[in-house]
Amino acid sequence: MKTLKQFSSSLLILFLVFSCSLPRVYEVVVSQGNLIDQDMMEKLEIGMTESQVKYVLGSPLITDTFTPNRWDYYTSVTQGDKKFTEKKLTLYFEDKKLIKWEEDTDLSD
Repeated sequence: MKTLKQFSSSLLILFLVFSCSLPRVYEVVVSQGNLIDQDMMEKLEIGMTESQVKYVLGSPLITDTFTPNRWDYYTSVTQGDKKFTEKKLTLYFEDKKLIKWEEDTDLSD
């Protein structure tokens, strides 16, 4: 009986020690929003129509009912706690033509 207790306690200690060194569980890469790359940004030009912008960047993530002349695009790529990309792009229109855009790539918590 004493050997069984020693064996099970040794097995428990071994399990606790080795469980700390087990590899981490695979974490899925999560892409959220519109994935906008540099090639797409280079195609943007002042004076483009809304449909041309949608063709280049896709539909905006946010179109506000109260400010229909502003479109917001958001990109986030994460894996677990690691953040690979986080970017916000805001486009402004006047008479259904692009007049300017603002890019924010430094979105710190």
